[in-house]
Amino acid sequence: MLMKKITSLMALSFLAASVMAQSSNFNGLEMNLGNLSRLSNAKTRSICAENPTGEPGKGGAATLEQGSARNAARDLGQGWKVNPFVVIEPGQTYTMAEITGSGAVQHIWITPTGNWRYSILRFYWDDEKEPSIEVPVGDFFGMGWGEYAHLNSMAVTVNPGSAFNCYWSMPFRKKCKITMENIAAEKMTLYYQVDYTLTDVPADAAYLHAQFRRSNPTKGSLFTLIDGVKGKGQYVGTYLAWGVNNNGWWGEGEIKFFMDGDTKFPTIAGTGTEDYFCGSYNFENRKTHQYQEFSTAYTGLHQVIRPDGVYTSQQRFGLYRWHIMDPIRFEKDLKVTIQDLGWRSEGRYLPQQSDISAVVYWYQTEPHAPFPKLPAKNDLEVN
Repeated sequence: MLMKKITSLMALSFLAASVMAQSSNFNGLEMNLGNLSRLSNAKTRSICAENPTGEPGKGGAATLEQGSARNAARDLGQGWKVNPFVVIEPGQTYTMAEITGSGAVQHIWITPTGNWRYSILRFYWDDEKEPSIEVPVGDFFGMGWGEYAHLNSMAVTVNPGSAFNCYWSMPFRKKCKITMENIAAEKMTLYYQVDYTLTDVPADAAYLHAQFRRSNPTKGSLFTLIDGVKGKGQYVGTYLAWGVNNNGWWGEGEIKFFMDGDTKFPTIAGTGTEDYFCGSYNFENRKTHQYQEFSTAYTGLHQVIRPDGVYTSQQRFGLYRWHIMDPIRFEKDLKVTIQDLGWRSEGRYLPQQSDISAVVYWYQTEPHAPFPKLPAKNDLEVN
């Protein structure tokens, strides 16, 4: 009997020690209100123009000779907002962040000037030579039409006057590199902050990818958001900038997810564009008989650009859908398409020729399949 009690006590002690060890080894990732009180050995770091390396004790150390705001700070000197922004010249690629070690980017704040389609954001994980994320900065943050619209969601928020924020978790194991290329004819001013943690990354953590595509107009009334994805992962988000070139309701098309060997027919087929974006009946406000903008945690029609009777002649829309609670998991491959359908007379579908741009977001194992070449500058332009 005594031996049984001793054995039970030893088992309980072992269990308690195991729980304590697990508690002390919390890696500081997967943050939420439920674990915000937990201590961790993770190291918090932040990169911006005032601390371009993220090193401890190096923030705000620029001298007047080095500072972008040297004139404004000339009476106060070092430590007084001497270098809060960078200027990227036409044709220049600026390295916003280069991080060595294991960890994850947890938040990005950025407020770029100029033409948001002409500022190309790229992310490289570990020792990649080709980026896993290559997207015009406006589209990455849901601002594909080049003008501000309030967006309030879990993954992306855009606040007045042009404050882009991203909360996608971006793990890396060896290195993270983030660049911004200015392909405009004018220089741009960039304020930014990259908040990250250095910590152990779980073995099953995949890498974030994002890709931009545009068809203007669509061919055969079918738009391919993404294809050629190879590997294992999960699809987690869609942003569309949709310009309509005809009258009437434009969103009858179905989105389709072809995965893991699907050929003619997909595994997942939606029932309509507004249905996929978690709306209904044309996004119409039944009292005003107008499109009703909305922006929620996981989905939204956050932008409606209405004709003004002068130069803004087409209706344009910005929509997002984050698969945070319902990721679409694939084992080998993935292709996503959406039909470009409206209505014509006698209750018939109208094959449309819309201007559609998309950013899709997904996590997958590396290496990833090569991305198609980004459209030329003229083909990126909002017109």
